[in-house]
Amino acid sequence: MKSMAPGHRLTAATAIDRGDRLYQQDQVEVYAHPRVAGCLLAILADGMGGKSGGRKAADQVLLIARQLFERFVPVKDSAEALLKRLVEESHLMIKLTAITSEQEPHSTIAAALLLPNRECHVVHAGDSRVYLFRGPQMVTRTLDHSLVQRLIDQGEITEDEANDHPHGHLLTGCLGADEDPPVTLEAVQTLALGDSVLLCSDGLWHYFTPRELGTITHALKPRDATKMLIAKARQRARGGGDNVSLALVKVEALDAPDDGS
Repeated sequence: MKSMAPGHRLTAATAIDRGDRLYQQDQVEVYAHPRVAGCLLAILADGMGGKSGGRKAADQVLLIARQLFERFVPVKDSAEALLKRLVEESHLMIKLTAITSEQEPHSTIAAALLLPNRECHVVHAGDSRVYLFRGPQMVTRTLDHSLVQRLIDQGEITEDEANDHPHGHLLTGCLGADEDPPVTLEAVQTLALGDSVLLCSDGLWHYFTPRELGTITHALKPRDATKMLIAKARQRARGGGDNVSLALVKVEALDAPDDGS
């Protein structure tokens, strides 16, 4: 997918794999704005709650994202307000689904809204992540709403120890839980040419260092990078992998080679 804007273009790709699970509960998409060139919304949801409950929750996140984004007017509407509403409405819809079914659906959310002036606005809840790379170097990433991240913040464990912690799957915030989800908003005022924005579920980031992610996303076109990351995650999972999903958006100069991605 491409979206042209003055002075640059956005090139994007998504990838998804069931891993070694019986059901696919991740969902991921990149939406190009229907009226405004250079405006994209990348959205990822990692559903939880039974074979159909988690998938239904993730589907609802993407449906609400598309509906809100199609009504979004970049020159006058607030990016932060859009992303905040996306979290709140998705949470409410998933809670309503739980009332009318015997399941308890939940979902993470990670979203990045890129504007024509190269601003990037991010929101997340749970342990699906958004990374920003400048060339191969990580500039920033979201911090998980999880027990292990809380332990890291308190100095009780290290980042390396968190990867193998027995309670690594426990979340402290997500969509559909009894408590309202955290609305953690971040912004990058100007993405540089060559920057990459990566959204991914824990089924992917668990198997990579930031340096590895940055090297691959920088070296390859989005379509090729997403394929390689999925393949390496599956290999490293050794038959015990979770659902895997990711979206990659790169900011490129208009005179950069065009490979048709």
